[in-house]
Amino acid sequence: MESKRSEDSDDIKIEKVIIKRQITLLHGVAIIVGIIIGSGIFVSPVGILKEVKSVGFSLVMWVLCGIYNTLCAICYAELGTTIPESGGEYIYIKRAFGDIPAFICLWINFLLICPVGIAASALIFSLYILKPVFPDCDIPEEGLALIAACIFCLLIAVNCHDVKWAAKVQVVITASKLIALAIIIIIGMYYIIGKGETENFQNAFEGSDYRAGAIAISFYSGFWAYSGWSYLNFLVGELVEPNKNLPRAIMISMTLVIVTYLIANVAYLGVLSPGEMLQSPAVAVTFGERTMGIMAWLMPVLIALSVTGTMNGTALSMSRLFFVGAQNKQFPTFMSMIDMKRMTPSPSLLVILLLTMLYVSSKDIFFLIEMEGFGFASVLTMVFAGQVYLRYKEPSIPRPIRVHIALPISLFLISLGIVILTFYQKPKESFMALGLVAIGLFLYFIGTWKQKPKEITDKINSFNILIQKLLIVIPPDNADEVDWE
Repeated sequence: MESKRSEDSDDIKIEKVIIKRQITLLHGVAIIVGIIIGSGIFVSPVGILKEVKSVGFSLVMWVLCGIYNTLCAICYAELGTTIPESGGEYIYIKRAFGDIPAFICLWINFLLICPVGIAASALIFSLYILKPVFPDCDIPEEGLALIAACIFCLLIAVNCHDVKWAAKVQVVITASKLIALAIIIIIGMYYIIGKGETENFQNAFEGSDYRAGAIAISFYSGFWAYSGWSYLNFLVGELVEPNKNLPRAIMISMTLVIVTYLIANVAYLGVLSPGEMLQSPAVAVTFGERTMGIMAWLMPVLIALSVTGTMNGTALSMSRLFFVGAQNKQFPTFMSMIDMKRMTPSPSLLVILLLTMLYVSSKDIFFLIEMEGFGFASVLTMVFAGQVYLRYKEPSIPRPIRVHIALPISLFLISLGIVILTFYQKPKESFMALGLVAIGLFLYFIGTWKQKPKEITDKINSFNILIQKLLIVIPPDNADEVDWE
């Protein structure tokens, strides 16, 4: 973001606060790859294998999840270039269905996707950092939570300071995670091709669980591993030449990730048996201990950096979503403000920090992954329904990228089916998530109550002023009145 100065008829200089387009194609690819290749490839192999029960079917699920997420990304490319505003899926649902469905999307991201995903990533970061220190015993839960909290506080500080710093950090972290994956792939291929370790691939589909419920739950581990492709849409307002760079960034990133994931899973299975993978709390660390000798310490360090990229990219992108939601008066006003000096949405970033700290106390990483997956599938269902409806509601709107209508219809049906199957397979988690959405709707109707008593209005205004003074933040100028650079 930046400040610009304009001059009125009385030669009085007025400072305008606007968002500047400064995220390039390289930054865009780094942000997407940096978010996607995080904890997923180092954790999700266990989650998918646990559900589908066989090596062959787990590899098929990796490909299917990759294809599904790529098709979703193509649909998002149409939406992102048709409605080139920061805010991503929240803006698309609002354009199609109005305020209440848009708020549900915002609330799901606020409670079930953003902080839950970051908390799981932070705990995985701690797990990989601390596992070499506690090789033969359980890691103290307090230590896990403390390290997780510290690393995310550092990332929030970077994002509050400067968006360029956050983007540069993402480029460096992306390089580290690609190095970690390259090591796994090279070693794994040596074991398979050079040493002939192929017994794990014999009778690859034996014992497969083809039940629809098992497939749906395994999709959540796939969602986790591939999640991140949609986050660049939240930053469209800051992306240079979005009509060209958004689809390019999505396609480059997804192709790179799918190929890398499939080869990495094959490499894992060239060294570790399915049973060893299921018993390992940190698959890549076990892989490194088995193959890297005295250099085994390098693997957890590189993976921890990789997970940091997921947290950094999520905070960078999601803070813009909540910022836009507050500008649309669906979140508290102070979340629509930006730092007066650094021009970053620091109030939204700090709210993400507080929510994440609450979830970090959780002991079950896979529970967090499944909760986030349910929320994400629910949002996708609304997005694709909205995309189909917009074709009839606004048929003449310019669409620089236009997909066949059959694609969003198919993705809507698949996403809806996954949500429905989850209620059957995981009723406790599903109804818990549904209850959180109901609480959000209750708060929405209270927040949009126009005839609030003066005492309540005064207290809300006083609180917003207090936040402004504490954080030195101000409301941005209306972006619609500004020529984007």
